[in-house]
Amino acid sequence: MAITAAMVKELRELTGAGMMDCKKALNETNGDKEKAVEFLREKGLAAIAKKANRIAAEGLVATILSDDHKTGAIVEVNSETDFVAKNAEFQSYVARVAAQALATNAKTIEEFMAEPWIDDASLTVEQALSQKIAIIGEKLSIRRFEKVVSADGVITTYIHAGGKIGVLVELTTDSADAEVLECGKNVAMQVAALKPQYTDRSEVSADYIAHEKEILLAQIMNDPKESKKPEKVIDGIITGRINKELKEVCLVDQVYVKAEDGKQSVGKYVESVAKTAGVNVAIKGFIRFETGEGMEKKEENFAEEVAKQMGN
Repeated sequence: MAITAAMVKELRELTGAGMMDCKKALNETNGDKEKAVEFLREKGLAAIAKKANRIAAEGLVATILSDDHKTGAIVEVNSETDFVAKNAEFQSYVARVAAQALATNAKTIEEFMAEPWIDDASLTVEQALSQKIAIIGEKLSIRRFEKVVSADGVITTYIHAGGKIGVLVELTTDSADAEVLECGKNVAMQVAALKPQYTDRSEVSADYIAHEKEILLAQIMNDPKESKKPEKVIDGIITGRINKELKEVCLVDQVYVKAEDGKQSVGKYVESVAKTAGVNVAIKGFIRFETGEGMEKKEENFAEEVAKQMGN
Protein backbone atom coordinates (compact mmCIF):
# COMPACT_ATOMS: atom_id res chain seq x y z
CA MET A 1 0.00 0.00 0.00
CA ALA A 2 1.31 3.43 -0.95
CA ILE A 3 1.95 5.66 2.07
CA THR A 4 0.82 9.23 1.42
CA ALA A 5 1.91 12.48 3.07
CA ALA A 6 -1.63 12.92 4.38
CA MET A 7 -1.44 9.56 6.16
CA VAL A 8 1.87 10.51 7.76
CA LYS A 9 0.49 13.88 8.84
CA GLU A 10 -2.61 12.30 10.41
CA LEU A 11 -0.55 9.76 12.35
CA ARG A 12 1.85 12.45 13.51
CA GLU A 13 -1.01 14.63 14.80
CA LEU A 14 -2.54 11.61 16.53
CA THR A 15 0.60 10.42 18.31
CA GLY A 16 3.02 13.33 18.47
CA ALA A 17 5.75 11.10 17.01
CA GLY A 18 8.31 12.34 14.46
CA MET A 19 7.56 12.42 10.75
CA MET A 20 10.07 9.74 9.78
CA ASP A 21 8.96 7.51 12.66
CA CYS A 22 5.35 7.82 11.50
CA LYS A 23 6.31 6.98 7.93
CA LYS A 24 8.24 3.91 9.10
CA ALA A 25 5.34 2.78 11.29
CA LEU A 26 2.90 3.02 8.37
CA ASN A 27 5.27 1.11 6.10
CA GLU A 28 5.72 -1.61 8.72
CA THR A 29 1.93 -1.98 9.17
CA ASN A 30 0.96 -1.65 5.50
CA GLY A 31 -0.83 1.64 6.11
CA ASP A 32 -3.05 0.41 8.96
CA LYS A 33 -3.44 3.45 11.21
CA GLU A 34 -4.46 1.56 14.35
CA LYS A 35 -1.59 -0.90 14.02
CA ALA A 36 0.77 1.99 13.30
CA VAL A 37 -0.23 3.64 16.58
CA GLU A 38 0.45 0.38 18.41
CA PHE A 39 3.79 0.05 16.63
CA LEU A 40 4.82 3.51 17.81
CA ARG A 41 3.64 2.83 21.34
CA GLU A 42 5.60 -0.40 21.45
CA LYS A 43 8.68 1.46 20.30
CA GLY A 44 8.09 4.15 22.92
CA LEU A 45 7.74 6.81 20.25
CA ALA A 46 4.14 7.92 20.70
CA ALA A 47 3.72 10.91 22.96
CA ILE A 48 0.43 9.61 24.38
CA ALA A 49 1.54 9.81 28.00
CA LYS A 50 2.44 13.45 27.49
CA LYS A 51 -1.03 14.20 26.10
CA ALA A 52 -2.69 12.56 29.07
CA ASN A 53 -0.98 15.03 31.38
CA ARG A 54 -1.94 18.19 29.56
CA ILE A 55 -3.62 21.05 31.39
CA ALA A 56 -7.42 20.86 31.55
CA ALA A 57 -8.81 23.70 29.49
CA GLU A 58 -12.46 22.93 28.85
CA GLY A 59 -15.26 24.70 30.69
CA LEU A 60 -17.43 27.77 30.26
CA VAL A 61 -17.36 31.54 30.14
CA ALA A 62 -20.33 33.28 31.75
CA THR A 63 -21.40 36.91 31.92
CA ILE A 64 -23.91 38.73 34.10
CA LEU A 65 -25.32 42.26 34.21
CA SER A 66 -27.04 44.34 36.87
CA ASP A 67 -30.64 45.30 36.12
CA ASP A 68 -29.64 48.87 35.25
CA HIS A 69 -26.79 47.72 32.94
CA LYS A 70 -24.35 49.78 35.00
CA THR A 71 -22.34 46.81 36.25
CA GLY A 72 -21.18 43.70 34.44
CA ALA A 73 -18.99 40.71 35.25
CA ILE A 74 -17.39 37.91 33.26
CA VAL A 75 -15.82 34.68 34.53
CA GLU A 76 -14.08 31.62 33.12
CA VAL A 77 -14.45 28.35 34.99
CA ASN A 78 -12.51 25.35 33.69
CA SER A 79 -13.25 21.65 33.77
CA GLU A 80 -11.15 18.73 32.57
CA THR A 81 -13.61 17.61 29.90
CA ASP A 82 -16.19 19.05 27.56
CA PHE A 83 -18.52 16.34 28.85
CA VAL A 84 -18.65 18.03 32.26
CA ALA A 85 -18.84 21.50 30.69
CA LYS A 86 -22.19 20.47 29.20
CA ASN A 87 -23.46 19.17 32.55
CA ALA A 88 -26.36 21.13 34.10
CA GLU A 89 -24.79 20.95 37.57
CA PHE A 90 -21.60 22.56 36.28
CA GLN A 91 -23.45 25.20 34.24
CA SER A 92 -25.52 26.20 37.27
CA TYR A 93 -22.35 26.49 39.34
CA VAL A 94 -20.65 28.72 36.75
CA ALA A 95 -23.71 31.01 36.78
CA ARG A 96 -23.33 31.40 40.56
CA VAL A 97 -19.61 32.16 40.17
CA ALA A 98 -20.62 34.93 37.77
CA ALA A 99 -23.10 36.26 40.35
CA GLN A 100 -20.28 36.22 42.91
CA ALA A 101 -18.12 38.25 40.50
CA LEU A 102 -20.88 40.81 40.01
CA ALA A 103 -21.00 41.43 43.77
CA THR A 104 -17.27 41.18 44.48
CA ASN A 105 -14.88 43.88 45.61
CA ALA A 106 -11.86 41.66 44.95
CA LYS A 107 -9.12 42.92 42.66
CA THR A 108 -7.23 39.65 42.23
CA ILE A 109 -8.22 36.01 41.78
CA GLU A 110 -6.59 35.24 45.14
CA GLU A 111 -8.81 37.79 46.90
CA PHE A 112 -11.83 36.48 45.01
CA MET A 113 -11.21 32.88 46.09
CA ALA A 114 -10.89 33.97 49.74
CA GLU A 115 -14.24 35.79 49.82
CA PRO A 116 -17.35 34.35 51.52
CA TRP A 117 -19.31 32.24 49.02
CA ILE A 118 -22.46 33.96 47.77
CA ASP A 119 -24.70 30.98 48.59
CA ASP A 120 -23.16 30.04 51.95
CA ALA A 121 -21.19 32.66 53.89
CA SER A 122 -19.74 29.93 56.13
CA LEU A 123 -17.64 28.85 53.14
CA THR A 124 -15.09 30.71 51.06
CA VAL A 125 -15.30 30.62 47.26
CA GLU A 126 -12.33 28.21 47.38
CA GLN A 127 -14.10 25.88 49.80
CA ALA A 128 -17.31 25.94 47.77
CA LEU A 129 -15.27 25.03 44.70
CA SER A 130 -13.77 22.05 46.55
CA GLN A 131 -17.27 20.85 47.43
CA LYS A 132 -18.35 21.13 43.81
CA ILE A 133 -15.31 19.12 42.70
CA ALA A 134 -16.34 16.36 45.12
CA ILE A 135 -19.88 16.33 43.69
CA ILE A 136 -18.93 16.45 40.00
CA GLY A 137 -15.92 14.17 40.38
CA GLU A 138 -13.58 16.12 38.16
CA LYS A 139 -10.97 18.82 38.64
CA LEU A 140 -12.48 22.31 38.29
CA SER A 141 -10.86 25.72 38.54
CA ILE A 142 -11.99 29.33 38.54
CA ARG A 143 -9.40 30.73 36.18
CA ARG A 144 -10.23 34.45 35.94
CA PHE A 145 -12.86 37.13 36.36
CA GLU A 146 -13.40 40.79 35.51
CA LYS A 147 -15.92 43.27 36.84
CA VAL A 148 -16.81 46.53 35.07
CA VAL A 149 -18.74 49.43 36.58
CA SER A 150 -19.86 52.17 34.20
CA ALA A 151 -20.12 55.68 35.62
CA ASP A 152 -21.20 57.32 32.37
CA GLY A 153 -22.87 54.68 30.26
CA VAL A 154 -24.06 51.07 30.07
CA ILE A 155 -22.62 47.55 29.90
CA THR A 156 -23.82 45.02 27.35
CA THR A 157 -22.90 41.38 26.85
CA TYR A 158 -22.84 38.50 24.41
CA ILE A 159 -22.18 34.77 24.86
CA HIS A 160 -21.13 32.71 21.84
CA ALA A 161 -21.30 28.94 21.25
CA GLY A 162 -22.98 28.17 24.56
CA GLY A 163 -20.21 29.68 26.66
CA LYS A 164 -17.05 29.12 24.63
CA ILE A 165 -16.63 32.90 24.19
CA GLY A 166 -17.98 35.71 26.36
CA VAL A 167 -17.80 39.47 25.85
CA LEU A 168 -18.57 42.59 27.87
CA VAL A 169 -18.80 45.93 26.06
CA GLU A 170 -18.96 49.30 27.80
CA LEU A 171 -20.67 52.14 25.97
CA THR A 172 -20.41 55.78 26.95
CA THR A 173 -23.96 57.07 26.55
CA ASP A 174 -26.73 59.08 28.16
CA SER A 175 -29.36 56.48 27.30
CA ALA A 176 -30.26 52.89 28.15
CA ASP A 177 -32.98 52.61 25.52
CA ALA A 178 -33.49 49.41 23.57
CA GLU A 179 -31.72 50.79 20.47
CA VAL A 180 -28.59 51.56 22.48
CA LEU A 181 -28.57 48.18 24.24
CA GLU A 182 -29.06 46.41 20.90
CA CYS A 183 -26.14 48.40 19.51
CA GLY A 184 -23.99 47.27 22.44
CA LYS A 185 -24.94 43.65 21.88
CA ASN A 186 -24.07 43.91 18.18
CA VAL A 187 -20.68 45.36 19.06
CA ALA A 188 -20.13 42.53 21.54
CA MET A 189 -20.93 40.02 18.77
CA GLN A 190 -18.32 41.77 16.63
CA VAL A 191 -15.72 41.38 19.38
CA ALA A 192 -16.56 37.69 19.75
CA ALA A 193 -16.28 37.06 16.02
CA LEU A 194 -13.26 39.14 14.99
CA LYS A 195 -11.23 39.30 18.20
CA PRO A 196 -9.90 42.90 18.10
CA GLN A 197 -6.91 43.75 20.26
CA TYR A 198 -7.73 47.42 20.88
CA THR A 199 -10.82 49.62 21.10
CA ASP A 200 -9.33 52.35 18.94
CA ARG A 201 -5.96 53.66 17.80
CA SER A 202 -5.43 55.73 20.95
CA GLU A 203 -4.76 52.45 22.79
CA VAL A 204 -2.01 51.39 20.36
CA SER A 205 1.40 52.20 21.79
CA ALA A 206 4.06 54.12 19.87
CA ASP A 207 6.43 51.21 20.54
CA TYR A 208 4.06 48.81 18.77
CA ILE A 209 3.87 51.08 15.70
CA ALA A 210 7.65 51.55 15.66
CA HIS A 211 8.22 47.80 15.92
CA GLU A 212 5.81 47.07 13.07
CA LYS A 213 7.47 49.72 10.91
CA GLU A 214 10.87 48.10 11.50
CA ILE A 215 9.53 44.73 10.41
CA LEU A 216 7.84 46.15 7.31
CA LEU A 217 10.96 48.08 6.34
CA ALA A 218 13.04 44.92 6.66
CA GLN A 219 10.57 43.05 4.45
CA ILE A 220 10.80 45.77 1.79
CA MET A 221 14.60 45.89 1.91
CA ASN A 222 14.68 42.12 1.39
CA ASP A 223 12.50 42.43 -1.71
CA PRO A 224 14.65 42.99 -4.86
CA LYS A 225 11.97 45.11 -6.54
CA GLU A 226 10.50 47.12 -3.66
CA SER A 227 13.90 47.92 -2.15
CA LYS A 228 14.82 49.95 -5.25
CA LYS A 229 11.86 52.30 -4.87
CA PRO A 230 12.39 55.92 -3.66
CA GLU A 231 12.40 56.49 0.10
CA LYS A 232 9.19 58.53 -0.08
CA VAL A 233 7.41 55.70 -1.88
CA ILE A 234 8.68 53.17 0.66
CA ASP A 235 7.41 55.36 3.51
CA GLY A 236 4.02 55.46 1.80
CA ILE A 237 3.96 51.67 1.45
CA ILE A 238 4.77 51.25 5.13
CA THR A 239 2.10 53.74 6.20
CA GLY A 240 -0.47 52.00 4.04
CA ARG A 241 0.33 48.60 5.47
CA ILE A 242 0.27 49.91 9.05
CA ASN A 243 -3.16 51.45 8.45
CA LYS A 244 -4.43 48.17 7.00
CA GLU A 245 -3.18 46.29 10.06
CA LEU A 246 -4.76 48.78 12.47
CA LYS A 247 -8.11 48.35 10.71
CA GLU A 248 -7.90 44.68 11.59
CA VAL A 249 -6.85 45.00 15.25
CA CYS A 250 -8.78 48.15 16.31
CA LEU A 251 -12.48 47.52 17.01
CA VAL A 252 -13.85 50.84 15.76
CA ASP A 253 -11.92 50.51 12.49
CA GLN A 254 -12.98 46.94 11.72
CA VAL A 255 -15.60 46.37 9.04
CA TYR A 256 -18.88 45.82 10.87
CA VAL A 257 -19.94 42.17 10.47
CA LYS A 258 -23.54 43.16 9.72
CA ALA A 259 -22.67 46.02 7.35
CA GLU A 260 -25.14 45.96 4.46
CA ASP A 261 -22.61 47.50 2.09
CA GLY A 262 -19.75 45.34 3.35
CA LYS A 263 -17.73 48.48 4.05
CA GLN A 264 -19.22 50.29 7.07
CA SER A 265 -16.86 50.31 10.05
CA VAL A 266 -17.93 49.52 13.60
CA GLY A 267 -17.29 53.14 14.53
CA LYS A 268 -19.56 54.38 11.75
CA TYR A 269 -22.24 51.87 12.73
CA VAL A 270 -22.27 53.19 16.31
CA GLU A 271 -22.42 56.77 14.99
CA SER A 272 -25.44 55.87 12.86
CA VAL A 273 -27.24 54.38 15.87
CA ALA A 274 -26.53 57.50 17.91
CA LYS A 275 -27.86 59.73 15.13
CA THR A 276 -31.02 57.68 14.63
CA ALA A 277 -31.75 57.45 18.37
CA GLY A 278 -30.86 61.10 18.97
CA VAL A 279 -28.47 60.26 21.82
CA ASN A 280 -24.74 60.16 22.47
CA VAL A 281 -23.15 56.72 22.04
CA ALA A 282 -19.49 55.70 21.87
CA ILE A 283 -17.52 52.53 22.57
CA LYS A 284 -15.46 52.92 25.73
CA GLY A 285 -13.95 49.44 25.97
CA PHE A 286 -14.47 45.69 25.92
CA ILE A 287 -13.40 42.45 27.61
CA ARG A 288 -13.28 39.15 25.72
CA PHE A 289 -12.79 35.73 27.34
CA GLU A 290 -12.42 32.54 25.34
CA THR A 291 -12.47 29.19 27.12
CA GLY A 292 -9.01 27.69 27.40
CA GLU A 293 -7.39 30.70 25.75
CA GLY A 294 -3.61 30.37 26.03
CA MET A 295 -3.86 26.94 27.63
CA GLU A 296 -2.86 23.57 26.20
CA LYS A 297 -5.90 21.32 25.93
CA LYS A 298 -6.08 17.77 27.16
CA GLU A 299 -7.31 15.33 24.55
CA GLU A 300 -9.74 12.54 25.46
CA ASN A 301 -12.32 10.63 23.47
CA PHE A 302 -16.02 10.63 24.32
CA ALA A 303 -16.09 6.98 25.41
CA GLU A 304 -13.33 7.61 27.93
CA GLU A 305 -15.20 10.66 29.27
CA VAL A 306 -18.40 8.64 29.76
CA ALA A 307 -16.52 5.79 31.42
CA LYS A 308 -14.85 8.25 33.78
CA GLN A 309 -18.22 9.77 34.75
CA MET A 310 -19.62 6.27 35.47
CA GLY A 311 -16.64 5.47 37.67
CA ASN A 312 -15.28 2.77 35.37
